[in-house]
Amino acid sequence: MPKVILIQPTQYGTNTRKPLKQSRIYLPGLALPVLASLTPKNWEVKILIEVVDKIDFDEEADLIGIGAMGHAVFRAMDIALEFKKRGKKVFMGGYMVSILPEFVKNHCDSVVIGDGELSYPQLLSDFENTGQLKPIYNQQLDNLDNLPLPRYDLLLKKKIGYMLPVQAGRGCPHTCSYCSIACVYKGKYLTRPVEDVMRDILHIKDLGYKRFFLIDDNIGSNPKFLFELAKRIKPLKMKWASQCTLLIAKNEKLLKAVVDSGCSILSLGIESLSQEGLNSLNKSWMKVPSTAQLLKKIQKAGVAPATEMIIGTDGDTPASIRATADFIIRNKIPIPKFYILTPLPGSEFYKEMKLKDRLLHEDYSKYTAASCVFKPIHFTPQQLEKSYMDLYKKVYSFKNILYRTIFNKGILKNPTVYLFAFFSNLVYKKYINQGDAPNIL
Repeated sequence: MPKVILIQPTQYGTNTRKPLKQSRIYLPGLALPVLASLTPKNWEVKILIEVVDKIDFDEEADLIGIGAMGHAVFRAMDIALEFKKRGKKVFMGGYMVSILPEFVKNHCDSVVIGDGELSYPQLLSDFENTGQLKPIYNQQLDNLDNLPLPRYDLLLKKKIGYMLPVQAGRGCPHTCSYCSIACVYKGKYLTRPVEDVMRDILHIKDLGYKRFFLIDDNIGSNPKFLFELAKRIKPLKMKWASQCTLLIAKNEKLLKAVVDSGCSILSLGIESLSQEGLNSLNKSWMKVPSTAQLLKKIQKAGVAPATEMIIGTDGDTPASIRATADFIIRNKIPIPKFYILTPLPGSEFYKEMKLKDRLLHEDYSKYTAASCVFKPIHFTPQQLEKSYMDLYKKVYSFKNILYRTIFNKGILKNPTVYLFAFFSNLVYKKYINQGDAPNIL
């Protein structure tokens, strides 16, 4: 029986250059369980999530598949070479590989671009029939109908948290110039049939889980679809989390339906408190004066916000970054994350920075979203990096962690969520103290 090992690499520590590890992963991804479900029954399949698993480079296998997200692509390339040294055939995929196939192609035998549901079975068939792989597989889905049930059983063998992932749709209708999703899906948002999504959620409930994570990049992209999905989820009396924009707060009926269905955490891309900065990133549809108001609506509805923000836009100054820290603390955001604006290769922002000669270099190993790799307007690169770490240290001081989580009145509605946020903050603080950005969980 042929065997394939599917690997999700961790990322290297900023200062230690060692693979980052955790005692458990709280939000496991869905890509590997989906690929495992597409693996024919005559194959043995194993998945490894490196942040909690150890990789045995000498393990017997016919194929090694490695999916890379973000800066973990560098760990992925090193893993690929280690397996190649041992004579294994290796294929790579994931959004970074899809955006930069030329960058990784010399580290593996084959590259899978974009959605894997069509390409991966073809790749396995080619190997079975010829013992070889094509250099590139690039077959894109035009719908998400009839996807198989993910192999959740393989995740249950890992040290994971209290939620399992479900996908309702892919992509995002917005085309923000810095965004990897815009690079891959170019403004498209595809939804799965509601019945298929409910099948996966009900399966998770049958496994004994009371919580799930809708792993969509912007679950609010299709309000009609989300309203129907929320209506179907409500009777299950489960808790769930997802990602979307602040615009969901403008649709009060939709927000209420989402909350009534059990939504307890939303990851929200606020990005910047500078309208000039948002406009420069093709995100002018978000208006800064309404940010705090929309955020409060979401919190008042009973949802704990996990925010994502970028620093270093053309509208940012040292004062605006200090104001960002004050905004996070004042609004008691329980799970905030920050990133240095990074010209992701392949993105419109990257093309703009290159055209304007504002790239400091093209050493992608330093494109970590924790290092400055372009010329900011109001900072030196070193000043921006210092402001970034100062921001994290202030927001994640123990006093401010307590203030944003344990002493947040949201804990009265969602005690489990805010306790989860408290302990997540402590994990993040550990990374910050060692000089690493806490960008995995």
